[in-house]
Amino acid sequence: MECISVFDMLKIGIGPSSSHTLGPWRAAQLFIKELKDSNSFNNIENIKIDLYGSLSLTGKGHATDYAIILGLLGTDPETIPVEDISKNIEVVKSTNKLNFNNEKEIHFYFEKDIAFKKTFLPFHANGISFSAFTNSNKITSTFYSIGGGFVIKEDNDNAKKNFEIKCAFPYPIAKGTKLLEYCKTLDKSISEVVLENEKSIRSEADINKEIKRIWEVMLECMYTGCHTEGTLPGGLNVRRRAYDMNQKLKGKKPYSNPVEWIYSIRDTEVKFRQIIKWVSCFALAVNEVNASLGRVVTAPTNGSAGVIPAVLMYYLVIENHDGNFEDIKKFLLVAGEIGSIFKKGATISAAMGGCQAEIGVSSAMAAGALCELLGGTPEQVLAAAEIAMEHHLGLTCDPIGGLVQIPCIERNAMGAIKAINAAELALDTSPENTKVPLDKVVNTMWETAKDMNTKYKETSEGGLAVGVHLTDC
Repeated sequence: MECISVFDMLKIGIGPSSSHTLGPWRAAQLFIKELKDSNSFNNIENIKIDLYGSLSLTGKGHATDYAIILGLLGTDPETIPVEDISKNIEVVKSTNKLNFNNEKEIHFYFEKDIAFKKTFLPFHANGISFSAFTNSNKITSTFYSIGGGFVIKEDNDNAKKNFEIKCAFPYPIAKGTKLLEYCKTLDKSISEVVLENEKSIRSEADINKEIKRIWEVMLECMYTGCHTEGTLPGGLNVRRRAYDMNQKLKGKKPYSNPVEWIYSIRDTEVKFRQIIKWVSCFALAVNEVNASLGRVVTAPTNGSAGVIPAVLMYYLVIENHDGNFEDIKKFLLVAGEIGSIFKKGATISAAMGGCQAEIGVSSAMAAGALCELLGGTPEQVLAAAEIAMEHHLGLTCDPIGGLVQIPCIERNAMGAIKAINAAELALDTSPENTKVPLDKVVNTMWETAKDMNTKYKETSEGGLAVGVHLTDC
């Protein structure tokens, strides 16, 4: 059975897209590894890249070309200083040279050596092919970026297995029904079952360390977004809104860092309208950072990265002022497991399933996680996830200008609000009155994805992407 860790669903990376930025970045790193494993690396004289399908149609707006270069330079999305990204790209463009894996210089012509093909490869909408040339040989490898930063190699035997790591969890989970079975037989909550699986591959100290790191990136991302003015890059002239919202909402208590910011929010008077505005502010902040090539946590994707931190922040600063690390841990464990159920049973790639596969899944993840923190039973947790997805079914991915900005940023705010509402509805629902099980909505989402016209799957060939012209913005 496919084993997906919580830390596969929640990855730290650079925006604006997990499938179009983080995935190609990782693919470039994997290609370097292949060349080294075959003892070919030192003989490479130049490289060419072909992008297919959605990676081609919206790749420039998603910074796919930048991500590939950064990967070939040997940088890592988790650690590269964000301020170095533009400088690294400019050096390649201006010198026509690439410091391959930071080890050897090769000629590289940015505009010529990255080709945006409009054709689709047969296995997945996000195809990327690397060709490396020696003085006498050509080495080609094709990868697919399948959403959420997951990358697989084109291989006749293994391509359709769709997994990144292999392990043997003590409690393998592919469906919600199996998860509920474990909860009942073990007399554990969902977060406790997921923790037992994670402990089979990591120490609890390592789990806590990684969860802390993920939350710190989420919090820093929200803080940065709420304290950065200006206009987003890309040509749509989208004004950052989180800054203005934060300034209007925060009150007069001074602060100088993200933790003090949390306490300052807790001290403000929060009514219903302010709750909606704060949750929206948190979500917008994350995705404004994402849209400007900032560091975010894929949750489960970059385009939907704002939903989970916004809902968790809602719990910590508005719903429960006594929230602590254990609450954060439970929330992210539950969210990660729900996301993995969708990945196994459907998709988390907008290029395969539209935005229902990104915002819809992230809203379901957040709804279930919040429900457990609010005291929900395992049945209610899965009901919350189902309710959230049920009301995102059919949501298209139609980014204007191929940029992860309109309607993507606002959709995170809407997904977060829906998640909170779904959790509350589930808490007031008896399990026997649940008419649509989570597994049914997962299957329905996948069937809907297969029926959806390709132009609504992150190609910018339908919907708002053609209904609204760049000149209108």
